[in-house]
Amino acid sequence: MLLKEERVAHRPGRNLHVGLATSPTEILEAQKLRYRVFAEEMGARLSTRTPGVDKDIYDPYCEHLIVRDEDAGRIVGTYRILSPVAAREIGSYYSESEFDLTRLRNLRERMVEIGRSCIDPDYRTGAVITLLWGGLARYMIENNYDYLIGCASVSMADGGHLAASLYNRLQEEHLCPLEYRVFPRTPLPLHALRQDLDAAPPPLIKGYLRAGAWICGEPAWDPDFNTADLPILLPVSRMDARYAKHFMGRKD
Repeated sequence: MLLKEERVAHRPGRNLHVGLATSPTEILEAQKLRYRVFAEEMGARLSTRTPGVDKDIYDPYCEHLIVRDEDAGRIVGTYRILSPVAAREIGSYYSESEFDLTRLRNLRERMVEIGRSCIDPDYRTGAVITLLWGGLARYMIENNYDYLIGCASVSMADGGHLAASLYNRLQEEHLCPLEYRVFPRTPLPLHALRQDLDAAPPPLIKGYLRAGAWICGEPAWDPDFNTADLPILLPVSRMDARYAKHFMGRKD
């Protein structure tokens, strides 16, 4: 899939650009970044055959959106993208390992899955996620897709109380209509957890919600990453006007 590159001067010494990985070397570098963030920083238990590389059965079917610091010669941010065609080829979306997506079956031909979002710790100032979001938006427009889905993770370092409280707070305003509801295969045991903590959404989830995304049901527990995963659905038609203008160039 074609995706035009975009460049931005982040600050002196950082010349960033976003685009789809075009070589196995770039994909491998993105997978190494994922390993450093997920395994070494966050403590995830990754089932990988190659030391220092986060790779699973979905990676060969995905396109890999990357942000590169050209001056430093390194990849500093990444998303992986699973198109509807690729999902048919492999037989499922990654999200289906965590959620029953039956109610989204009518959207599948127009539905792109995103995941494995991560940013190098030295670059978490907003510019990289802005470029990634812009790259995703252009990907959707250039390929005429209408829906983004994914799993947004919340740390369970405290046993899950923060995640349960966050879901309890967000469901009041951001829960999707019933026809788009999905169901966790391994539910977070909300009844056994506190749900009254003052839980602020992580930056990525906050960005999804500001853009117009829905939460599509209760969180699932991912024991390998030790996270509670919220199912996210963003119809392009619901995208907030400010985001649409910034990322997609819309005038309406």
